Amino acid sequence: MDPTTLLHALILGIVEGLTEFLPVSSTGHLILAGDLLHFNDDKGKVFEIVIQFGAILAVVWEYRVRIARILIGLPREREAQRFALNLAIAFVPLAALGLLFQKAIKAVLFQPIPVATAFIVGGFIILWAEKREHRVRVETVEEIDVIDAFKLGLAQALALIPGTSRSGATIIGGLLFGLSRTAATEFSFFLAIPTLTIATFYQVYKERALFSADDMSMFAVGFVAAFVSAFLCVRWLLRFISHHDFIPFAWYRIVFGIVVLATWKLGLVDWSNS
Repeated sequence: MDPTTLLHALILGIVEGLTEFLPVSSTGHLILAGDLLHFNDDKGKVFEIVIQFGAILAVVWEYRVRIARILIGLPREREAQRFALNLAIAFVPLAALGLLFQKAIKAVLFQPIPVATAFIVGGFIILWAEKREHRVRVETVEEIDVIDAFKLGLAQALALIPGTSRSGATIIGGLLFGLSRTAATEFSFFLAIPTLTIATFYQVYKERALFSADDMSMFAVGFVAAFVSAFLCVRWLLRFISHHDFIPFAWYRIVFGIVVLATWKLGLVDWSNS
C-alpha cells in the first residue's frame, strides 16, 4: 500500500486514540484531520469505524479485571446487576435519538465549520461548569443509581452534535449532577464500551460493502495506533483528574475552534467541506 496512506492511517489512529476519551471530541478532530489529509471519502469513513474499535478495546483492557468481575457476578450479585442496568439505561437516549436524527445531523453538521463552532461553545460550557460550586454526593461509579444513569445518558446524547464530545458531555454532565470527577470519568469510560461497540458493529454492517482486503494494512496501522494511544491517554487522564480540573481542555477547545474558523475566514486553509 502507498506509504502516504499508511502515514495518514497512523496519524488518524493517534488522533482517535488521544481524543476519544478526553472532553475534546474525537469525531470533531477526525473530521478536521480527515479534511486536511483529504481522507474523508467513503474509505476514510470505514477507516474511522476500525480505529474507533481500537480505542474501545483499550478501555476494555484497562478495566479488564473489573469488567470480568461484573460479568461473572451478573447471575447472582445485585451490585453487578445494578451496574449493568445503569449502563443499559444510560445507553438508551443516545441510541433512540441517534436512530431518529442521525441522517439529518450528518447531512448538516458533519462539516469543519459547524464542528469548530461546537468546539468553542463546548469550551465555554466546560468553563461555566467548572466555575460552579461542586457538591459531590456520588463518589464512585458503584454508587450511581438509575436516575443518575438516565441523566448521564441524556448528557451523552448531546454528543450527536459533532464537536461536542461524548466523553466531555458525560463527564461534565456528571459533575453537574453531583458525581465526583473520578466517578463521572470512569462511568464515561464504561459507558463508552457498549455505546461505541454497538455503534461500531452497526456501522460495519451498514458499510460492509466498502470493506476490502486490500486495505488490511491501513486498517492494522490505524487500529494499533488508536489502541496504544487510547490506552496511554486513559491512564494519563485518570491520574490528571485526581489533581486537576477540566479547564485546560476548555481553553484548548476554544483556541482550537477559533484557529479553525480564522484559517477558514482568512483563506489560509481550504476546509473543503465547509
